[in-house]
Amino acid sequence: MKRLLIVVDFQKDFVDGALGFPGAEKLEQPICQKIREYQAAGQEVIYTMDTHGEDYLETREGKILPVPHTIFGTEGWKVYGEAASLLEGCPSFCKATFGSGELYEYLKGKEYDSVELVGLVSNMCVISNAVMAKAALPNAEIVVDRGCTASFDEEMNRKALEVMKSFHVTVTGGENE
Repeated sequence: MKRLLIVVDFQKDFVDGALGFPGAEKLEQPICQKIREYQAAGQEVIYTMDTHGEDYLETREGKILPVPHTIFGTEGWKVYGEAASLLEGCPSFCKATFGSGELYEYLKGKEYDSVELVGLVSNMCVISNAVMAKAALPNAEIVVDRGCTASFDEEMNRKALEVMKSFHVTVTGGENE
């Protein structure tokens, strides 16, 4: 079985930086454990990086969410904690918005049986990239582990997981599994 793990935007600014929130740091160990498991099994691991420029506040997103974050090259842009060393050498995709068109192109036509997404933030970038994965690989099982994603808003996190289930994403890791 060919499996892929996508670590979505597990960056300092989303954990303990500009858009960090209480509890995000608790995802480090479960995400790192997933990375180690996939790597030990010889399965592929890739990751996305939310990436903005100095002109962030002039972008559409910056006008709606006026908090500069993940500015390319800053501390807040870097991968958080132990995940940084575990992801060294893995393919990465910088993206200026929630979903990655480059990730979609990378996945299209590949022969994965399962694609699992972990990371931040569940109701924005994780759900957007789950849609990209589902569109690129309509016959692959798309999986999100609720123990490896979160949001600054627990109600939005719950709703995002429910919406993902509605478009046939398998949500694991707890209730309603």
